[in-house]
Amino acid sequence: MTTYTLTVGLEIHAELKTRTKMFCDSKNDPDEKRPNVNVCPICMGHPGTLPVINKEAVRHVLRVGTAIGGTIADFTEFDRKNYFYPDIPKGYQISQYAYPLVRGGTLAGVAITRVHLEEDTASSGHDEGDYSLVDFNRAGVPLMELVTEPVIHSPEEAGAFGRELQLVLRYLGASDANMEKGEMRVEANISVSKDPKQLGTKVEVKNLNSFRSAERAIAYEYERQVTLLESGGSVVQETRGWDDGAGKTFSQRKKEDSHDYRYFPDPDLPKLKISEIPEFSARALQESIPELPSQKRVRYANAYRIKEQDVETYVRNPELARFFEVAVQSLDASSASVLSNYLSSDVLGIIKKKYGEGEEARVWDTQLSPESLARLVTLVNDKTLSSRGAKDVLAILIEEGGDPKSVAESRGLIQKSDPEAIARIAQEVTREHPTVVAEFKKGKEASLMFLVGQGMKKSKGSANPALLTEAIKTLISSS
Repeated sequence: MTTYTLTVGLEIHAELKTRTKMFCDSKNDPDEKRPNVNVCPICMGHPGTLPVINKEAVRHVLRVGTAIGGTIADFTEFDRKNYFYPDIPKGYQISQYAYPLVRGGTLAGVAITRVHLEEDTASSGHDEGDYSLVDFNRAGVPLMELVTEPVIHSPEEAGAFGRELQLVLRYLGASDANMEKGEMRVEANISVSKDPKQLGTKVEVKNLNSFRSAERAIAYEYERQVTLLESGGSVVQETRGWDDGAGKTFSQRKKEDSHDYRYFPDPDLPKLKISEIPEFSARALQESIPELPSQKRVRYANAYRIKEQDVETYVRNPELARFFEVAVQSLDASSASVLSNYLSSDVLGIIKKKYGEGEEARVWDTQLSPESLARLVTLVNDKTLSSRGAKDVLAILIEEGGDPKSVAESRGLIQKSDPEAIARIAQEVTREHPTVVAEFKKGKEASLMFLVGQGMKKSKGSANPALLTEAIKTLISSS
């Protein structure tokens, strides 16, 4: 079979976090369950109403553009995108065409074409008998659309880009970007070609509601289009949907071109000259940008030298990262990796078991404080607590709180280094497991670890494992 090049461009929509909708004073509330309560004559498109631009929504998009290194427009305007569908109350959508707020930029190694601002549509429901219901609460909500260049060449690269954009939006406070709520939606423009320098016929797959679905849809379309071409057929430019259950795309309609929408400048909205708005100056926007995910990765790797997997855990969970940074303040740099191991493994494991997956921020709801975790690490470092004993103390601190040393002392977990006590444990273990001792004498190294483990169990984790290991070895070699 001929080798084909997959090329993907993404269009990603994200609902912005603002108090009100894009062009009116109706409440922007993604959690509202009652249908058609956050509506007014303006967002419902009643005759004689006049829209007003939401300044905070414009600011959100400009900050996104600054974060990705894009070029901020000086002149911009809004356009009417004309099409007729039940979820468009006005019969057109106010969007941006010729003059978007942002052009260019890169994110996760992917070149960006543009970022513009528009209003969201209503939401349609088709699960009530043989008719559809339309909820206009979402109609008019500020919607950012980011369009990439067609430079993505694998489903995994597309998924990684989407996840990174979601992180950036959350760090900026521009959007919660919860895909399960429809606050972020992905559309993929997919083509395959024998010539890697040329694009094939583009097929758009719309409204992918998870990154996993986006990856699966892209992989499916690659196989579908290659099979078509190999059998002598041709790919039709069209819009397709994705059936997650069936794992395949399906045809929806012929793909529209921009002229089909009959764009023209909205006559009711003023043109914007960005340089005339002080809070939108390049300096003001740049100063408003917090540390971004890519910058945080570099800082954590350099400052703390912790595992890459732990770095990514903290980048994706800011509240867990804040807990880590408070805890690590009182420790030297060499202890950061020990602290991170306990937090990302033991503490997070208990939290997930107690609260469920995705509840990492609940670390602040436990009785464990960052300072207590740091003191626990110090006790491990100075051999006051064994690793096994530290895990037992940690479980207690999460449920009950308290001082690590006091908890360890009350439970008899302070590590014992008394030679006579260690020797007695070694004698008991070797006497109780003569077969294992014999195996060790024959060269089975794992047998020694078993004996040490039994000794640690006898001491309830309080014996110094290094001293116990030496005591057992000495006892066996002298017998």
